[in-house]
Amino acid sequence: MAESRLFKPLKIGNVEVKHRIGMAPMTRMRATDDRVPTPLMKTYYGQRAAVPGTLIISEGTLVSRSAGGGFPNAPGIWSEDQIYAWRTITDEVHRKGCFIFCQIFAMGRAAEVEVAKKEGISIVGPSAIPINEGAPIPQAMTIEEIKQSVQDFATAADNAIRAGFDGVECHAANGYLGDQFLQDTSNQRDDEYGGSVENRSRYFHEILKAVVDVIGPERVGIRLSPWSPFQGMRMENPIPQFEDIIKKSRELNLAYLSLVESRVSGAEDYTGNERLDFAYKLWNGPLLVAGGYKPADALQLVDEEYPNKDIVVVFGRNFIANPDLVHRIKEGLTLSVHERKTFYTNDSAAGYVDYPFSAGYLASEVV
Repeated sequence: MAESRLFKPLKIGNVEVKHRIGMAPMTRMRATDDRVPTPLMKTYYGQRAAVPGTLIISEGTLVSRSAGGGFPNAPGIWSEDQIYAWRTITDEVHRKGCFIFCQIFAMGRAAEVEVAKKEGISIVGPSAIPINEGAPIPQAMTIEEIKQSVQDFATAADNAIRAGFDGVECHAANGYLGDQFLQDTSNQRDDEYGGSVENRSRYFHEILKAVVDVIGPERVGIRLSPWSPFQGMRMENPIPQFEDIIKKSRELNLAYLSLVESRVSGAEDYTGNERLDFAYKLWNGPLLVAGGYKPADALQLVDEEYPNKDIVVVFGRNFIANPDLVHRIKEGLTLSVHERKTFYTNDSAAGYVDYPFSAGYLASEVV
């Protein structure tokens, strides 16, 4: 297995990973009530930087207070306290010889009534279309609010670099605000931000340009989920829309494109069988690909299906339960199984930092 392309180095922006197994962004809700990262989070990320040269994408991190309203105890990156706390985490990841990008995002209409009320913010979206029946109707964002949101992403990117991150991943997947603007299931505006493929791409393209202007293209990735129905998404024919935003992103020379396969919906498995070939054809740089991959699937994707593409397979749930996942895959070891009920338990180390390392990994560390 060590001869697989999965274990060959790859340049991604300013960093060179030593293998092509990455850690996916996963919400875990272990920050404080003020959305400040905690020492427990430092332990968690430090554990998963077990094998040098690993690329880690942080959990979704809110770009501003107004971008929240959901995911209580998920982190942000707009305050000095948050920046300082994230720095302790990025320093630990780098001390282990690994790399970490900060996934930055806004909730949009995915926000929750009680959390939004507690935080004193309004639930907004591209249009006044609820995420599902019975959900609150979001306020359609004004042009001024859209421009402020773009600036919030740029400021968050700058803050992420100050916090020691190697780059940022701009989140336009899984039904959050960036995705909401892209798809006509949630965007039915009749101004320059809606009504056509090009107009629906405008908001997130402006974000990407603003972020690139601040921190440089080699520090910027983008995440898309063309086929996911999660949170009321999945337009009838997503290909033209996602081809457009991918082409626009390609022109900016971003560090990577991250894609979510159709066989997952959010954090759940899904029966979709649509393929991402259209996206692969458009992108010549590094690709991060996620979607319920098992080690054998990852080997097949990298070595057999796309031997001419630079693909990093990003694992989510398997990385939760296996802090030494890269070692286990390389050595063909059995993987521990995740415990779903502890994914989002605030202030608890259980199911977060208590998953065991393999005996083989621990022995190699002693040596």
